[in-house]
Amino acid sequence: MKAVIMAGGLGKRLRPLTYSIPKPLLPVGKKPILEIIIGQLHKAGFNDIILTVGYKAELIQAYFRNGSNFGVNISYIKEPQELGTAGSLKLISDVDKNPFLVINGDILTKLNFKTIMDYHFIKKVEMTVGVVSYNVQVPYGVINTMENGLISNIEEKPTHNYFISSGIYVLNPEIIEFIPNNTFYGIPHLINKLIEVNKKVSAYHIKEDWVDIGAMDDLEKAILKEEYWDKEEE
Repeated sequence: MKAVIMAGGLGKRLRPLTYSIPKPLLPVGKKPILEIIIGQLHKAGFNDIILTVGYKAELIQAYFRNGSNFGVNISYIKEPQELGTAGSLKLISDVDKNPFLVINGDILTKLNFKTIMDYHFIKKVEMTVGVVSYNVQVPYGVINTMENGLISNIEEKPTHNYFISSGIYVLNPEIIEFIPNNTFYGIPHLINKLIEVNKKVSAYHIKEDWVDIGAMDDLEKAILKEEYWDKEEE
């Protein structure tokens, strides 16, 4: 199976650390984030990996080379400019007819990546989006009113639950044609475009632990569980 890891971001919210080290190479314990992801992909049966790189690409390429030291085959796509989370997929030239996994290079999860691939095949859709539950609590009492202006009730600090994108996706190769050339284009743009042209996009609920290492507190939380991310499930 094939996986694409998006590893070209600037990591602005993790500065000053990312002034010298690209975010995917920031260590969580003894290993960089990206090495943990690659190790998990390898264990799940993904042996052909494409890294889309941009910012400080030479450091990432020097660390992983062709992937042989990590049990996988790694190739690289260098973004000539910032193309967004979907825009760089347009540069992939060797995609076969099989669906492939896409994951952001700053995601740590206990999800077995094969399960979302299996789900994609079962649903027979063009794209699957991994989603996670996210709770938002309103810090005030919420007033609910009726049409006549009278108050029907008050909810004290209610919590609302939403599904958010996990940064993990499965794509059929033919949908790459919907991505414009040399244009900044995000995954949300692609999802909305596919829905617009009546392509099927499904959601896969990820219930396993998941963290998006976008800011310093996220990195600190991941480091506190450093051995957990790389531990084999019993």
